Amino acid sequence: MSAVAAATLALAACGDAGPATSGSPSRPGPAAGGTEGQDAAAPAPLADPAVALQSIADGLTSPVAMAEAPDGSGRLFVVDQIGLVRVITPEGELLDDPFLDIRDQVVPLDESYDERGLLGLAFHPEYAENGRFFVYYSAPLRPGAPQEWNNTSHLSEYRVTSDPLLADPASERVLMRIDEPQANHAGGTVAFGPDGYLYLSLGDGGGAGDVGVGHPIPGNGQDPGTILGSILRIDVDSGDPYGIPEDNPFATGSGEEEVYAYGFRNPYRFSFDLEGENRLFVGDAGQNLFEEVSIVERGGNYGWRIKEGTHCFDVDNADQVEENCADVGPDGRPLIPPVIEYSHDEVGLVVVGGYVYRGEAMPELEGVYVFGDWSETYERPSGTILAAVPAEGDGLWPWEPVRIASSPDGELGRFLQGFGQDADGEMYVLVKDRAGPVGDTGEVLKLVPPDGSS
Repeated sequence: MSAVAAATLALAACGDAGPATSGSPSRPGPAAGGTEGQDAAAPAPLADPAVALQSIADGLTSPVAMAEAPDGSGRLFVVDQIGLVRVITPEGELLDDPFLDIRDQVVPLDESYDERGLLGLAFHPEYAENGRFFVYYSAPLRPGAPQEWNNTSHLSEYRVTSDPLLADPASERVLMRIDEPQANHAGGTVAFGPDGYLYLSLGDGGGAGDVGVGHPIPGNGQDPGTILGSILRIDVDSGDPYGIPEDNPFATGSGEEEVYAYGFRNPYRFSFDLEGENRLFVGDAGQNLFEEVSIVERGGNYGWRIKEGTHCFDVDNADQVEENCADVGPDGRPLIPPVIEYSHDEVGLVVVGGYVYRGEAMPELEGVYVFGDWSETYERPSGTILAAVPAEGDGLWPWEPVRIASSPDGELGRFLQGFGQDADGEMYVLVKDRAGPVGDTGEVLKLVPPDGSS
């Protein structure tokens, strides 16, 4: 395994590691670009999609991920970026005592804005029997790492104690130590796929343009010989410290054996559809102009830094679309376009991947991919929830902004950090009011019908 990797909380869509200062883009209307017809099994086109938001838990600092333990208890576990995993009981109570507290192991965070921290959580499919779970977090730079680099991310396994509400902090087993060149673009989602393997998303190393320290030519995104800019796939039930699935695309050479797919800038949040073909949806944060969501397949090259979304990217002129570029990567594999794209002028600064809705409370959203955008600006919390309907063929999917019926102006009005989905397919949105990991404005909200019923 390569010793390098990229870091980010993927909330930044701008190419640099610091906040943007541009004004707010205009609000979007219905998106163009989808194909005309709809697949027979696809949802009908959406007209003024709307949800209400029901508060489930508040008083958090910076909630970024959520998972339900697969033990039949109905407990929800919320990842707080500062280094805590908190428990929400089936009765809706946020417990004061954390399930896991690794604040002393997380790299010190910048309170004004930071993309590092505790970023991901996944429970083993047999958690009820073995008590194993996995987290991904940004730790201080390890001894022996390049001195000019920023931090070292850890993919670690922990175990629960005899108390189901308390993990054993001494049980940590580090599976990967990933040196990060810059403080942004860490990716950070951890999830088990329907195949039983563990998937992890990593950004391209940070900075801008996939160039500079830690970004050798042709850029980490286009180099399957590094784990940066990739979705990884490993077997945590074999090997030491893990095994490699035999059908990983580079299991026998020509790339890092952990790599499942590559060509990403900052795949901050991804998810598997609970039904059908269990498709893997990855929201990949763009740089100056475009945001994208892809359906990811084994061995696919998703284009960065040759393309930003469906558009050619020029590292020396990132504010303009390059007219011509290659349709294949340096290794000859074709570049796979996204299924969803929007510009910063249409919505906001960075895509936040969501889930295909599979709940029962809102049948009109069945099979719809619900996702969002972090915010229009760093200065004012102005995230947006979006909904996309699968399109026929290879065209881009049409998308719509989702009206928040429980808000006086129909807007979310918060920084959108991430989404969650419970075992019943119902969805949650994770929000806060401060751009940085500070304060107690973080909240978990449940998506419910527009009339507020649940």
